[in-house]
Amino acid sequence: MQAVVDDFNASQNRIFVKKLAVSEMLRKLMLATAGGNPPDVAGIWSSNIPDFAEKGALTPLNKFIDRAGINSNDYIHIYWDQCASHGFMWALPSTPVSLGLHWNKKLFRDAGLDPNRPPQSLDELDAICDRLTIVDIDRGGKTVRVRYTELTDAEKQAKKFSLVQVGHLPTQPGWWIPMWVNWFGGNLWDGDRKITANSPEVLETFEWFRKTSDKYGIDNLRRLGATFGNFASPSDPFLAGQVAMELQGVWMYNFINKYNPQLEWGAAPFPAKHPEKFPVTFAECDALVIPKGALHPKEAFEFIHYINTQGPMEKLCLGHRKFSPFVKVSDEFMRNHPNPYIKVFIDMAKSPNARYVPRLTVWAEYNDEMTVAANKVITLVATPEDALDEVQARIQWRFDRVARRWDAIKDERMKEWNSYDPR
Repeated sequence: MQAVVDDFNASQNRIFVKKLAVSEMLRKLMLATAGGNPPDVAGIWSSNIPDFAEKGALTPLNKFIDRAGINSNDYIHIYWDQCASHGFMWALPSTPVSLGLHWNKKLFRDAGLDPNRPPQSLDELDAICDRLTIVDIDRGGKTVRVRYTELTDAEKQAKKFSLVQVGHLPTQPGWWIPMWVNWFGGNLWDGDRKITANSPEVLETFEWFRKTSDKYGIDNLRRLGATFGNFASPSDPFLAGQVAMELQGVWMYNFINKYNPQLEWGAAPFPAKHPEKFPVTFAECDALVIPKGALHPKEAFEFIHYINTQGPMEKLCLGHRKFSPFVKVSDEFMRNHPNPYIKVFIDMAKSPNARYVPRLTVWAEYNDEMTVAANKVITLVATPEDALDEVQARIQWRFDRVARRWDAIKDERMKEWNSYDPR
């Protein structure tokens, strides 16, 4: 981003952009905006847009976009859609992401699997996991290392073994726990006023979580997890060969290249419950916004518009080792991109089954509650039904309160947004 900022500053002599990176950015941006001293441009995540918009913290960009002649059809639709809320555009995308299956080809080969063929269904994924899972077990006073498929039924039932390597864990890395429902054909919200945390599809997702604990034993999983290193390090469990398959974002190439460049790996769509909905992915993007009360909104949008042209956007996204949010990219971008699977992530983002987080102002709380519920289920503290019924009640109550507040201020907000003119 600094390189793109430098290019913009060198391209003209009317506007100078200074880039500032801060911690706790969302909190500080909201406080700065409420205090009347926001930055002219801010980078937030697309999932934050509905909350910031409803709280009156953003400047609507519709008239800027119309006057600049920016066309929504030039963008991969899922990234354009995420920049909108309540019929207004609040941001334009910068660097996008999509998630896919990453697998360790060497571990596949060692297990007698085709290293170039990832699982095509969730049932196949589960079967492959058993072949990829390795345990240490005591047999006659001697510790032997075997594959899970080599255990007797009695040994599997007793679970008196130590996990050395596993095929896949839904909790690794565990950043998108609620979004697993996408791969089961479900939704977390009806698109209007009803939370659907305990729908049949979500229940099925949480049963899938529980199945891993039932199979391998929660104590065994805890002991294995205690050996996992930090994500951005050579001891990350996928990079270290402790987990053979993982749901990860397009950025994973960066960490493979930095911490284990010899890793033989592949990337593909993660298999879905329903083959007709394949490929499924979760997609988000960084988004550039103009906070309400910014002193230089026209100049701010000129900078945002500059980034949202092909050359600067491709430079930024190539620097991140991501892909462009534009439908069309240059041959040079594809030719120079170091990620050998970059087209896989682009194609997933363009899939009609690409999904993003619910456009809810209570999403942060919802995400936290779902993660807690998943942990209860995975650790066998609660059943999926009980855990999800609790989430349903708590978040629906919270959402109803927020919806009533929105109903009370909606007309005023809409009038303000419609009347905004950047001239």
